[in-house]
Amino acid sequence: MSPGLGVEFRGVGLAYGDRRVLHDIDLTVAPGERVCLIGPNGAGKSSLLRCLVGTADGRQGAVLLDGVPLEESSRESLARRMAVVPGQVQLPFATRVEEVVGLGRLPHEHPLLGPRPVDRIAVLRAMERVGVAHLAGRDARELSLGERQLVVLAMAVAQGGGLLILDEPTVHLDLRHQVEVMSLLADLNARDGTTVLAVLHDLPLAMQSFPRLVLLDHGRIVADGPPRDVITPERVRDVYGVDARFVPGIG
Repeated sequence: MSPGLGVEFRGVGLAYGDRRVLHDIDLTVAPGERVCLIGPNGAGKSSLLRCLVGTADGRQGAVLLDGVPLEESSRESLARRMAVVPGQVQLPFATRVEEVVGLGRLPHEHPLLGPRPVDRIAVLRAMERVGVAHLAGRDARELSLGERQLVVLAMAVAQGGGLLILDEPTVHLDLRHQVEVMSLLADLNARDGTTVLAVLHDLPLAMQSFPRLVLLDHGRIVADGPPRDVITPERVRDVYGVDARFVPGIG
């Protein structure tokens, strides 16, 4: 992995037709930070990620990577510098798991020479790190949704770069694999210096796994900071519309 990338949103807004989903978002993620976006359905979390990866048409404001506007970098350069784990995992063609993970190396391969030994090593290490090496020879389309999710995560790890973006990376996973994925993200952050920006709906998991939470509601940031400062009974009631009781030592 490369040194962590810094991310900055400056006055970012977004609308789908007449419906405005983001309102003047200002947010900075420092290089090497591990940050989780939380909030109810429709809060704008995934839309903000789409602004970062360049798939949100009509975005207003600026998005910068290490101080450089997104538009000034080529797609090839961006693919070498950041990896994305989407919320919807689709594997429409029949291919072995190892080949799917190998797709993460495409931005680094020579267009004529193809994969190098270093690419092969990166694929094997990524599968081992994510815990899917035993699936290497399987047809990816035959896997469960949770297994596919892990394979796509392995592809992102193989891709490398200084920024890892994840949209609901644990949604199809059982409890053990949720914990393992959160541990992997912490390891990528601590050992490799990778900047991690994720979206989660699971509040307890987010509180236990990320040192910084950003709470969105109706397209605006309503709280940003350590979990205990962001997730309070009052905010849960105001944002989610439910009464919550916090047990000391949990979350």
